[in-house]
Amino acid sequence: MRLRSTLLATALIAAAPVAASQASTITGPYVDLGGGYNLMQDQHGHFSNGTLEGGQTGSRARLRHKDGFTGRGAVGWGFGNGLRAEVEGVYNYSQINHLRATSAPGSTSGSTQEYGGLINVLYDIDLTQFGINVPVTPYVGVGAGYLWQHFNPVQTNFANGVVNRIGGTNGGFAYQGIVGAAYDIPGVPGLAVTADYRMMGTTFTDGSFRSTSYGPMGKIAGNANFDHAFRHQFNVGIRYAFDTAPPPPPPAPVVVPPAPTPARTYLVFFDWDKSVLTSRAREIVAQAAQASTHVQTTRIEVNGYTDNSAAHPGARGEKYNMGLSIRRADSVKAELVRDGVPANAIDIHGYGEAHPLVPTGPNTREPQNRRVEIILH
Repeated sequence: MRLRSTLLATALIAAAPVAASQASTITGPYVDLGGGYNLMQDQHGHFSNGTLEGGQTGSRARLRHKDGFTGRGAVGWGFGNGLRAEVEGVYNYSQINHLRATSAPGSTSGSTQEYGGLINVLYDIDLTQFGINVPVTPYVGVGAGYLWQHFNPVQTNFANGVVNRIGGTNGGFAYQGIVGAAYDIPGVPGLAVTADYRMMGTTFTDGSFRSTSYGPMGKIAGNANFDHAFRHQFNVGIRYAFDTAPPPPPPAPVVVPPAPTPARTYLVFFDWDKSVLTSRAREIVAQAAQASTHVQTTRIEVNGYTDNSAAHPGARGEKYNMGLSIRRADSVKAELVRDGVPANAIDIHGYGEAHPLVPTGPNTREPQNRRVEIILH
């Protein structure tokens, strides 16, 4: 069975498009229809009251089956984790062409029909967990239920002139093992072609079949009991899942965050009416000078500002503040040069009271407006 399943999976993979996606997992309801070849093993029979050959009490024989077929239909539910449960209806047909080990030779013809239902539990094997990304899903399962067998009847003509007929319907416990694979149809979500092997067994214990012989001694009626019956079934089918979960998306690529870039704008603050750098201001200027060597910098802009208070009020105060802003910018430029920045790479500007960082009323001392901006371009 393992070899057959491997060959089946290989054939389906070869037929799949190169860019086929992985198989899907069933979540929710589905229906399944299929059928195929039914090969039934010999049935061992026990005949009472001399009904087999018209006079031999307690005789035994085996019915040999030939060709047959099987059909099935199922409705089920997928739990989204590979596990499925379904209710299945089954019909089997098998020809009978020989009655073995009888004292008198004879020829046998007839057939048997079987019908019933089983409850199956199956598990879909996700191949992606093994690194295989194809639209094929192997599955295994077991089932149990009840099956009736009906003889149509089966007639044996013996060389001694006795004719035996077996007929009737009897039922019993049925069970099966399942190994197969499903191939997802590209472009049709939920639709799949299935192929599997099933070994089905039954035990008929709820009664006896009829066995009647006709011959020189007249009609002899009795019973025939058969032990376990085994079938080997090779099926193909079509399955449709109404709500198929899509395959999980591929893992997102790992994005390495870019290394943080040094700040390109630095603020240096001054005391009121002063253009002398404080110790903290010198630290900030040193940071700007260092950053200019690590980022692509073509020029450095140094802009000086004041708040709108003034040691000299009126228009004279505005002029005074303009000059104070330039002196502050010159102080920063001089410190940048001391820190290794070429003087010709530095442009200075004074804007006086214009462009305050914090809007204020007139003649207000605001520390954040008494500043110099160092901008790396």
